[in-house]
Amino acid sequence: MKIGLYFGSFNPIHTGHLIIASHMANTSELNEVWLVVSPQNPFKRSAGLLNEHHRIHLVNTALEGEHKIKASSVEFKLPKPSYTIDTLTYLSEKYPQHQFSIIMGSDGFQNIEKWKNAALLLKSYKIYIYKRPGFDVQVPDGAAVEIVDAPLLEISSTRIRELIKKGKSIRYLVTDAVKEEIEKNNYYGNSLENPAE
Repeated sequence: MKIGLYFGSFNPIHTGHLIIASHMANTSELNEVWLVVSPQNPFKRSAGLLNEHHRIHLVNTALEGEHKIKASSVEFKLPKPSYTIDTLTYLSEKYPQHQFSIIMGSDGFQNIEKWKNAALLLKSYKIYIYKRPGFDVQVPDGAAVEIVDAPLLEISSTRIRELIKKGKSIRYLVTDAVKEEIEKNNYYGNSLENPAE
């Protein structure tokens, strides 16, 4: 099977993530898209990050009834911070019958050469890049890259967290089921940021 890995903190998962995943699952050669919840991104501060088990619970909640898109907690058992090349190596060894590729935005792709073992990553795995306005794609020689026009929504998890802290509605930004879980469990209700920072 051809599986596209869409990595993210998903803090929380929102409609924008789901639209991109659905677009890739239904319009590309991929058989499945896995949303890989990263416990800790090496390029992001972990302050303000909801516990990874709560985040994957929200991803699973968002994907209820979905067959081509799945949640993956593979990085929970790998060393932190999570490096994409390590995750791909692990998955390729564990599931040799599958062919893995990466799904990412053109904004993230601009930093790819700073990633761990970037040259190996670009040489060994196909990357589907959805275009974000203002971020052009320069494809390095030898990289297997496919540029995708996916429908984009200008929604950010940061903005959703801010709305929750202010007691404002997040309806339509996340699925109804995710909204209910966030409210029921008071996720993001209390400030997670370190006030000293």
